[in-house]
Amino acid sequence: MSDPAASLLYPPLDPYRAGHVPVGGGHRVYFEESGNPQGRPVLFLHGGPGSSTKPDHRRYFDPAYYRIVLFDQRGCGRSEPLGDVRDNTTDHLIADIEALRELLGVDRWLLFGGSWGSTLALAYAQTHPARVSRLILRGIFLASNSELDWYFTGLRQFIPEAWERLHEHHPGVAWPDLVHAFEAALHDPDEAVAARAAARWNAYETAIMSIGETQPMPPSTADVPGAVARARVQVHYLAHGCFLRDRQLLDDLDRIAHLPAVILHGRQDFVCPPITAWELAQRWPAAKLAFIEPAKHASSHPALERALVAAAEAARADG
Repeated sequence: MSDPAASLLYPPLDPYRAGHVPVGGGHRVYFEESGNPQGRPVLFLHGGPGSSTKPDHRRYFDPAYYRIVLFDQRGCGRSEPLGDVRDNTTDHLIADIEALRELLGVDRWLLFGGSWGSTLALAYAQTHPARVSRLILRGIFLASNSELDWYFTGLRQFIPEAWERLHEHHPGVAWPDLVHAFEAALHDPDEAVAARAAARWNAYETAIMSIGETQPMPPSTADVPGAVARARVQVHYLAHGCFLRDRQLLDDLDRIAHLPAVILHGRQDFVCPPITAWELAQRWPAAKLAFIEPAKHASSHPALERALVAAAEAARADG
């Protein structure tokens, strides 16, 4: 969204507050607030794992109505130390959200998350349902074994050349062992080894995001330290099943069955297949699912962008 004038989002805005909160284990989590300080609190949960928040993430919400809270998860973005995976699990992230909620004096907030952000939103809501008013979720990822098998095995049918490059140093290795091999390489004392591993890892994701595009998607980050840090956090989580039981978020859905939710999913999403969003919605009576026909995984697709802004607008009715 390089041209703000052409964007369907609200105009760019700056935070009125930003800082770091110590959360233990040597971690300091970056957070920021923008919009209306007295408005309805909404928490944006970024994807990855390993990605970070960006200025455009503030722009899904009407700044006159919403108190917009963004934060970078442990080891990510402007949180410190960058790329640190010690004391970095899903439970730690849930605790960080609670610490941030208490710091900001929020009673309940709307959760807005896509991809891994949808995973974390569901995990937090199921742990603290009384602290959530509503969820808006995009590109559903539940961290199940079947989804990870699709990502590392099934997608070979569509991007065989990228899949081969991912496996070039580990031919014939099953994906769980492949992930552990990358985990070791990304923490190699030789920075050049870690950088090459990060480049191969991130190139695979870029190849998936580029399926069906006339131009390849840009890489998630161009700087080498940022690419290594992002890959380290992502591989750390995937190597441990995102620190969730297989199908845990579906099995525990009864804890939030009463919470209203909007689920938006690109019909052509190759990263996170639409069946996952369908299965989640089938078990969630209070959720409304909409497939966005022309969209893939990226939230920047105009149709998906429009639907996300509309969902945030519609949520004002129950605010």
